[in-house]
Amino acid sequence: MTPWIGLAGIVSGVISSLALVAGGLGSLRERGRKDPGRLRPAVYGLVAGAVIAMLALEMALLNDDFTLEYVANNHAAATPLLFTIASAWASLEGSIVLWGLVLAAFTLIVFRQLGSEDVVGIGALGVMGIIALFFFGLMLTVANPFRVCVEAAAIGCLDASNVPWAGAVAPAAGRGINPLLQNHILMAVHPPVLYVGYVGLSVPFAFAMSSLLSLREGAEWLERTRRATLVAWSFLTAGILLGAWWSYEVLGWGGYWAWDPVENASFMPWLVATAFIHSSVVQTKRGVLSSWNYVLVIAAFSLTILGTFLTRSGVVASVHSFTQSPVGPAILGFLVVVLVGSFVVYATRAHLVASAPRLDSLASREGVFLANNLLLTVFAFVVLSGTLSPLIVEAFQGSLVSVGQPFFDRWAIPLSFGLLVAMGIGPVTPYRVARPDVVWQRIRTPLRVSLAAGAVWVLFGRRIGWVIMAIVAGTFVVAVIVRHLITQARAAAAKKGTPSGSEAVRLVKADPGYWGGQLSHVGVAILAVGIAMSANLVVRDAVTMQPGDRIEFSGFELEYSKPFVRQEPNRTAIGAEIDVYRDGGRVTTLEPRLNQYESFQQAIQTPAVYSTLRGDLYLSLTRIDDEGLAMDMWDYPLQWMIWAGGLLTAAGAGLSLLAVRVRARDRSVVADV
Repeated sequence: MTPWIGLAGIVSGVISSLALVAGGLGSLRERGRKDPGRLRPAVYGLVAGAVIAMLALEMALLNDDFTLEYVANNHAAATPLLFTIASAWASLEGSIVLWGLVLAAFTLIVFRQLGSEDVVGIGALGVMGIIALFFFGLMLTVANPFRVCVEAAAIGCLDASNVPWAGAVAPAAGRGINPLLQNHILMAVHPPVLYVGYVGLSVPFAFAMSSLLSLREGAEWLERTRRATLVAWSFLTAGILLGAWWSYEVLGWGGYWAWDPVENASFMPWLVATAFIHSSVVQTKRGVLSSWNYVLVIAAFSLTILGTFLTRSGVVASVHSFTQSPVGPAILGFLVVVLVGSFVVYATRAHLVASAPRLDSLASREGVFLANNLLLTVFAFVVLSGTLSPLIVEAFQGSLVSVGQPFFDRWAIPLSFGLLVAMGIGPVTPYRVARPDVVWQRIRTPLRVSLAAGAVWVLFGRRIGWVIMAIVAGTFVVAVIVRHLITQARAAAAKKGTPSGSEAVRLVKADPGYWGGQLSHVGVAILAVGIAMSANLVVRDAVTMQPGDRIEFSGFELEYSKPFVRQEPNRTAIGAEIDVYRDGGRVTTLEPRLNQYESFQQAIQTPAVYSTLRGDLYLSLTRIDDEGLAMDMWDYPLQWMIWAGGLLTAAGAGLSLLAVRVRARDRSVVADV
């Protein structure tokens, strides 16, 4: 019964997508009244189909329905409830279902915000219908999650059929999902959060295409998609952060970012979307960079499709990627269609709708935004070239090459410092023309504070150039923002005779868009300092120990108390109890372990982390047996700054969303970021 229900949901999604394309794009060519209400059946049919497909898949997983190939190969009866639910997006076909569900939700949100005679909005729904048609088409063909198992193995399914009436055979047991994907709770959170970020970028893309197709001039499409863009960017930021945290907590290699191709796949659209957010501010404020914004939004959306290809095609070796399948060529073909189709529309119509007034001066806030855009796009191009060049070389020459961390770091470090400088100067640089004396007066005190912070670190810390530069640049960004808020609050307080603190709160409430952007800048500055500290000041060692042994490591004393073996519902945990002492007293007991899952031969390293404001003590077992243990150890100073900075960066977009809601209600221009 489940295959029939799931197939009905997918078919509903395909038919509704077709109706959305015909009704949405067709209306752009019709004369007369444009009624968005006639798209209601298509929109609700799409949502219903996506919900039915996901619910059917979840019910099959929860009921251990091994007659479905997806369930037999990606679920086991012993899998805990949380990871059973998360199994719905743990493999290729299920992840496409999740994509379709999130896309349907965004489509519904766009539809509910349409007004009468809303030509641009109706056209945008048509473009989103094209995207939905592709993904539901995948579910119906090469990525069908409701294939019926027709040949069973002792564990899992050997062969399956697309037709729901095929004779179903259930294996005695399911294989279960990849051990790495059921080894931490973030598996249930990270992919959905990242998908909201990915799929959310389809909204500004759809409105941009509709604006071009309908020949609507101005920044209307930017203003109308501001909320969706900020939501997508915020979730994409949080998704990348959670992915780094998941890697840090699960993989046991002591790091959180390795320039893995699939990590890069989420980072590239984030960079371009960041450029788009800043560039859109310039267009709404000053009417410039309008043509450039079309290019950025096309690039951002295309990079999400590229990321989907890298993740789901199996062309790269990664803990994130799935096995090779026909889905890869299909997504690659869709990417080509998106790029060619979008840029053809842009090339033939952009000059009719995009004004191109010249900047009054590069020495202005517009000039700083432009520099920011150039740095971000160059950064994205560097990551793109480093990610794709091994694939291109292998495709044309048949030889395997690798582009590792040194290549990315060589470019990322100077570009990051350039972005920090732009973030520091931009918020206090006037529009149109910025006189040097005005800018200097606004950055003079923050510059002194940042140089003093660097000097203090030189006196009391390690004299490592990158760390000192990060402290100076990060402090400069924060000091500029704090000084700007204090100056404005004091001026308002002196004028009104009120306390400065209450005026500072009022300023933030009065313009949450601007101050939300500044909060994100503070988060990026903190993140940059944390990365510099973690990368340059880490202490690492490896050790072998017997029970009762006690060693010193980076100011800690570690004592191997005893080994343990614990039987858990879905795995066997083999680990060691390590008592941690500092300044003569025991501060905690850590339990690094190796988790062994029944259907998989290789044990999974699960590190133990002791986190304080000082930093993280990170222990990862490489071996444990009757002869003792072998363990890798890391001491990361101020590691919390990475997680706190990332969260603040995402939270800043949340604060900016308040401005979008107020502006939408007042039908005025969106606030600055």
